[in-house]
Amino acid sequence: MSTTTPLHAAAPKITSLSAQLPRGERNLFSTSDDNAMMKQILGTHAHDGREVDVKPLLQIVEDIFHRSPPTATTTTNVVDGIVQHVVAADTHTHIDALVDKTHHLGFAGMLEALAYTIHKISCELSYKCSGGTDAHATALAIFSTLASYSWDAKVVLSLAAFAVNYGEFWLVAQLYPTNPLAKSIALLKQLPDILEHSELLKPRFEGLRNLINAMLDLTKCLIEFKELPTQYIPSTAEAWELSSLAHKINNIKEHFRKQLHFCYQHIDEKRHIEAFQTLVRLFETPHIDNMKILRALIYSKDDMQPIFDGTTKKKVGLEILRRKNVLLLISDLDISRDELSILETVYLESRHQPSRPESQFEMVWLPVLDKSVPWNESSRQTDFERLQSIMPWYSVNHPSLIDQAVIRYIKEVWHFSKKPILVALDPQGRVVCPNAIHMIWIWGSLAFPFTTAKEESLWKEQTWRLDFVVDGIDPTILNWVAEGRYVCLYGGEDLEWIEKFVTAARYVAQEENIPLEFVYVGKSKPRLPLSRIIDFIKAKNLGNYWTERTLIWFFWARLQSMYYSKTQLPSKTTTDNDNKIQQHLPSSKTSESDHVMHEIMNMLSFDSSDQGWAIISRGTAEMSRSKGDQIYSSISQYNDWKVHIPTKGGVIPALNDHLHSHPTEHHCNRLILPGTVGRIPETVPCSECTRPMEKYILYRCCTD
Repeated sequence: MSTTTPLHAAAPKITSLSAQLPRGERNLFSTSDDNAMMKQILGTHAHDGREVDVKPLLQIVEDIFHRSPPTATTTTNVVDGIVQHVVAADTHTHIDALVDKTHHLGFAGMLEALAYTIHKISCELSYKCSGGTDAHATALAIFSTLASYSWDAKVVLSLAAFAVNYGEFWLVAQLYPTNPLAKSIALLKQLPDILEHSELLKPRFEGLRNLINAMLDLTKCLIEFKELPTQYIPSTAEAWELSSLAHKINNIKEHFRKQLHFCYQHIDEKRHIEAFQTLVRLFETPHIDNMKILRALIYSKDDMQPIFDGTTKKKVGLEILRRKNVLLLISDLDISRDELSILETVYLESRHQPSRPESQFEMVWLPVLDKSVPWNESSRQTDFERLQSIMPWYSVNHPSLIDQAVIRYIKEVWHFSKKPILVALDPQGRVVCPNAIHMIWIWGSLAFPFTTAKEESLWKEQTWRLDFVVDGIDPTILNWVAEGRYVCLYGGEDLEWIEKFVTAARYVAQEENIPLEFVYVGKSKPRLPLSRIIDFIKAKNLGNYWTERTLIWFFWARLQSMYYSKTQLPSKTTTDNDNKIQQHLPSSKTSESDHVMHEIMNMLSFDSSDQGWAIISRGTAEMSRSKGDQIYSSISQYNDWKVHIPTKGGVIPALNDHLHSHPTEHHCNRLILPGTVGRIPETVPCSECTRPMEKYILYRCCTD
């Protein structure tokens, strides 16, 4: 007998199901029938409130499907694939693992309660499918049986019933070649006829396997969807259809995946808003110590040490900061080496005598990074570790410990943009200064406890003197001031002017027999390389200079900090009618009446100009300053005003008298300030004529 005859004879039987169905029934779940089918399915739903933990049951179902023989068998026949599958399976290990996964408290009882329902649906599937009943009626019958269950339970129980039939089929198929009992059952189920024509059935087995995988994915997605926290998701009835076509189920799965994504996004947004509002309320609430505030700022679990000690290079807990004054250094990874160097100097100086009141504070670095930029281990991680390793104070272990809500609070409430800020917290966690970095630059640890009141009291005691201008930068200059010497600070990048001015000033000093020391202090944003200017000064023997670029940076950073500290400090004005205190930003009149502020603006305008400038001072009382052309002109006219030196009380008073009596006919002052730190007043007066200066916007890149 030819081996091809049974194969051709079996073909009509194998394809009979689709051939027997009318055209309309083969497209039962087409779009036109969706709404009607949906209404009928929803009509069967009568959930009685019972909840079923379907995950353990789904694990068994999934195991049945995965343990079934693969469809991609060898080209010989399915039987060979089954035998190979049986041989490869480690049955005992598999059973033990399955028992471990499903044997938890309550599962056995739950399975006993569900066994009847699963059996009933399994029989329903077997009977209806073998009897040729249309799929629509079968689906409605199953949904009616499962009316009292939740939607996820309906799906898992239906899958379990199908898995029983599916598993029994393959179990008999696996044992059929070697077990007489299985062979007899297989004959009754007509399995040999199917298995012998495996090549013809191979596309159907593959399609069935794809459908099963799609159903499992959809079921997992549905369970995950149900587990979403209900307080964030509107209570709406979700309806879906279970299609017999794999691509339809995949479409539904993708829909739910998208919905899950939107839900998670919505939940994240809600949690972010809640976390931000909680942070706002937390800072408005009094506390007995600073622990709640620090835990809110730095994500911490009970068993976690979230900060890194820069001295011991070990991880420590937040408890080490309890009831201490804390300075929060907030920056990104682009914090400059100059800023770190000066901060380190101030911090280490405060540690020399730990018992001093101004040493009773700690500092913690909070790196604030853009979370939308991927964390690249090879670059950002390296930058973070490099900065962390050179900081002697505390820092967070990793930027990921700073929550997005905290970053939003830092930017919106503390106005962090790009330049580093130092937020001062008292032992109770209250913000006593939203940015103490200006106080640190100006007075160092003497500004402790870094409160706005302390800042105001320091300014009340402050006068404009040379030792204040260079305090903390150059001890040699402070010694000269204490000795009563004449000291000249000058800057700019006009080499010709530098040589002319120093030569002329030295001539005056020699004629008057006074000790005059020169110090070049550069520019905050130089165009020429510093080395070129210093080489010129050395070659021409034009006095002293700062070789460290950090000192020059700090000189101008202190002056800028003086300006911002003054502008953000409340100005108190008592009205004629009552004693209420009015707070406002400095106006033109305030700048005019505040001598220190006036001199600060003069210095900053010198730095913003293209020409040189000079300050000549003696001790702490006498000072003369002007822009390059004007002061050089007056110095050059020494023979005209030297006769007034005895009557005016000295060289500097006589020089000032000549400067004021010979003002320039035209002046053009500029004031360039970083726009990322502090608040800049709308109106700024000219330091020479006091008229309001015209405001421009300048974008500038560092050129040194």
